[in-house]
Amino acid sequence: MNSDAHPLARIAPEPGVSKPDPILVLDSVLRAFGGLRAVDVNHLEIQRGTITSLIGPNGAGKTTLFNVLTGFDRPEAGKWELNGGPLVGIPSFRVARKGMVRTFQLTKSLARLTVLENVLVAAKDQVGETFFGALFGRWRHIEEANEERAMRELKRFGLEHMVDEYAGSLSGGQRKLLEMARALMVEPEVVMLDEPMAGVNPALTQSLLSHIMALRDDGKTVVFIEHDMDVVQEISDWVVVMSQGAVIAEGPPAHIASNPEVIDAYLGRDHGEVP
Repeated sequence: MNSDAHPLARIAPEPGVSKPDPILVLDSVLRAFGGLRAVDVNHLEIQRGTITSLIGPNGAGKTTLFNVLTGFDRPEAGKWELNGGPLVGIPSFRVARKGMVRTFQLTKSLARLTVLENVLVAAKDQVGETFFGALFGRWRHIEEANEERAMRELKRFGLEHMVDEYAGSLSGGQRKLLEMARALMVEPEVVMLDEPMAGVNPALTQSLLSHIMALRDDGKTVVFIEHDMDVVQEISDWVVVMSQGAVIAEGPPAHIASNPEVIDAYLGRDHGEVP
């Protein structure tokens, strides 16, 4: 996706640049903790159908930005839109229903539920839980359809043979895969991954990368936080760099790798600091 035909091929690599077909647009988003501005993003657009990496030194505000956008935290100011529809003030479960989901650096698997049950809890339609759904028996058809979909997602991530295992018995990498499978049960357009490679053994890393690229190939938009620049270079279409809460650079991976501002942000302006 790095050819001249790519929709971002001729976009200027500068902070806040407009994209040809943005699915997510942020304006003046501010989240502060006391006197610290953890997020202070003037303008940012995420191109539809691409993999965008969000990078920056520790404490740059990356995870806080994810929390704000997905309804897990509230900012002091700003607005953001998904497909032109506002998301400000909407709780996380409704943000997911509108088409944007996230995973966490520390996986949130429900340890005492089975692998299959973990995925089913995210199903969009739960008619059996309503009075009329139970009364008219529609729940059986919905539950069967949900289980079929859950099995498809588990098969996608190679977990179909573990459906009856408790989630708490899975390895760290398998829990990452399970969390991605659960996220996809709501049929999202945007998938936001917070350090999906963290704590994953090398044997599963390449598998995870393949799954992330497959999401893009399926037409989904992926935004992910990552520290490993080799990973960023390998799969990203576009890279956004944060430092001290602000976006300081944007561009294709090759441009970002040689950007002096990015080098300064990671190493300190005298190159004597350690991130």
